[in-house]
Amino acid sequence: MKKLFIIANWKSNKKELEVKEWIDKFKNYDLRFKNKEIIICPSFIHLPLLKSYILDHESIRLGAQDISKFDEGAYTGEVNGKQIREFAEYVIIGHSERRQNFSENEEVVNQKIKQAIKFGLKPILCVQDQNFKIQEKVEIIAYEPVFAIGTNNPDTPENADLVSTKIKENNLSNYIIYGGSVNSKNVNQFTQKPNIDGVLVGNASLDPLEFFEIIKNA
Repeated sequence: MKKLFIIANWKSNKKELEVKEWIDKFKNYDLRFKNKEIIICPSFIHLPLLKSYILDHESIRLGAQDISKFDEGAYTGEVNGKQIREFAEYVIIGHSERRQNFSENEEVVNQKIKQAIKFGLKPILCVQDQNFKIQEKVEIIAYEPVFAIGTNNPDTPENADLVSTKIKENNLSNYIIYGGSVNSKNVNQFTQKPNIDGVLVGNASLDPLEFFEIIKNA
C-alpha cells in the first residue's frame, strides 16, 4: 500500500474562532490511517493554534502556505524559514495563486525552496505541467493545472496520472500529488492511479467533515 499525502490548503480563510470550531469538529473523527499523512496548511497567524491541537495526533502535520525568499532580518512583512520551522514541517511553494497574484517567477520560487531546505522544511512544490525544472531535494511535487483551481472543473484522473508519470521520469522527486477541485467524490479516482501519491485540497478542506471524507475515501 503506497503512502498518500492529504494536504489541506486553507488559503486566506478563517478567523481564530472558526479555526477552533473546525478543530472541535475534526477531532471527533478517527484519523488512524497507516498509509496517509495529513498536512494542514493554515494562515501564518493560525500555526500556533493548530500546533497545540496536533500534539495529540500523530498522523497530522503542519505546513505553511508560503515562505520568505529572504533569511531573517530587515524584511518587513515577511515570514522566514527559521520562524516557520518553530511550528511547521512543510511549506507550499510556487502555488499558482502566488505565481499569478504576486508575480512569482522561477527565480523567486527557487530562492524560496533554498530557504525551506536551509531551515529543515520540506517543500511542497506546485507546478502547472511536466515542463517545470525541479530542484534536487524537493520530494513532493503538486501538479495543479490552472484551469482546475477553484473552478469545480478538475483535470481527468487519466491525464493527471500521465503528467505525474512524466514529472517522475524527469525528476528525482519521490511523490507527485494532484491539486485542483478535489472533493470527497472524486478523490479516489486520482489516488488510485499508480503515479499519484495524494492530493492538495483547497476549498473542500475548509469543511472538517468534507475534509475527513476526502481522507477516508483517498
